[in-house]
Amino acid sequence: MRLKSFLLLAFMSCFFSSCMYVTKKGIASYYSDYYEGRQTANGEIFKHSKETAAHKTLPFGTKVEVTNLKNNKTVVVRINDRGPYVKGRIIDLTKTAAKEIDMLGDGVAKVKIRYRKN
Repeated sequence: MRLKSFLLLAFMSCFFSSCMYVTKKGIASYYSDYYEGRQTANGEIFKHSKETAAHKTLPFGTKVEVTNLKNNKTVVVRINDRGPYVKGRIIDLTKTAAKEIDMLGDGVAKVKIRYRKN
């Protein structure tokens, strides 16, 4: 009986934890060099060498998994800024993050973002 209870608990835990993630699709872009060294919305100094990103509404510090739908490459970034403010775009990445998912040449990419629901 204990084994059945354990298995039921394990199943429910896995089921409900997967429900705690939000997935959205849209267009990602990356910051221009103009922003290097400037202050982000949360007060940090922007650096292209970091794996950070801008999102319009997610809380600062949220970890977001970004997947390029063209090649399925993925990077995890931390939200530290607001934006993008171009229609249809859902996230702005640093060059380091954009390079990880091979989108530097195109400048923008169709992506899926996934993050933990609070």
